[in-house]
Amino acid sequence: MKRGSASAAAAVAAILFGASVVAIRIAVRDVPPLTLALFRFAQGSLVLLIGLVAFRRDLLRIDRRDLPYLALLGVIFYTIFPITFNAGMQYVEASRGALVLATMPLWTIALARLVVRERLTPRQMAGVVLSIAGVAIVMIDRHALGEGARNSVKGDLLLITTALCGAIYNVLAKRVLGRYAGITVTFYAMAIGTLFLLPASFVEHAPSVAALSGETLAMVIFAGVFGGALAFSLWTSALGRLSPTEVSVYINLNPMAATLLGATVLHERLSIVFGVGFVAVVAGVMIVNWTHGTREHELYE
Repeated sequence: MKRGSASAAAAVAAILFGASVVAIRIAVRDVPPLTLALFRFAQGSLVLLIGLVAFRRDLLRIDRRDLPYLALLGVIFYTIFPITFNAGMQYVEASRGALVLATMPLWTIALARLVVRERLTPRQMAGVVLSIAGVAIVMIDRHALGEGARNSVKGDLLLITTALCGAIYNVLAKRVLGRYAGITVTFYAMAIGTLFLLPASFVEHAPSVAALSGETLAMVIFAGVFGGALAFSLWTSALGRLSPTEVSVYINLNPMAATLLGATVLHERLSIVFGVGFVAVVAGVMIVNWTHGTREHELYE
């Protein structure tokens, strides 16, 4: 995959993630979060398996010694990540949730810097501070200060955990993407992560698939096929060609897509304070990436 194609893949994946924020926000009204995560990634794994068996069976071959590492990626990104994400989306609006997730590039940069022992430049540090300030502005918005503040903070903390899981995956996945295709890593990590979701979902009293409304079922299918199998494959494939930071910065398209869909589909109202926080997060992420891109690329080539 060339750099241009990898960038396009990351952009499309981020937009699909943003759309999935809205889809999950709708589906979680009728499906408990753990069960929703299971539904999403079980069907995502199945779609990937069918595609690989039908068209590229050779990509299913892996060294057994890599299974524990793929399992670690699966637990981080396809067990903990969806649980905290779906649970968090019960307490916050889609646009707000997407904004908190936009901090993922910041955590990715911090972890990547730690791994490669590289210090942040003053301008990059300013970008980090600006983005974190943007999140802080949103967290003290009227939703956190008024009725239901406790739930709002709970949702924010759960989604920050989600962003951290994504950052860890972005950095750790580089180790195996030199040997396997992005879709291979996605399939095994997603399938293993789904297995760990099975016992967790038993604690919920989930409705049967047949009992779901047409709208909810459509949202679950969208989250599994487009926001699951397709989006995560594109994202992981992009990580195989670009640095973790170069990929993660595209997550700023996530809140843009979620905000647009949230306002049109869910009729969510966006305050001026939210707008200020949104601009601060996006601006901070872009400042960090703009000053970081060339050197980061050289480190990972």
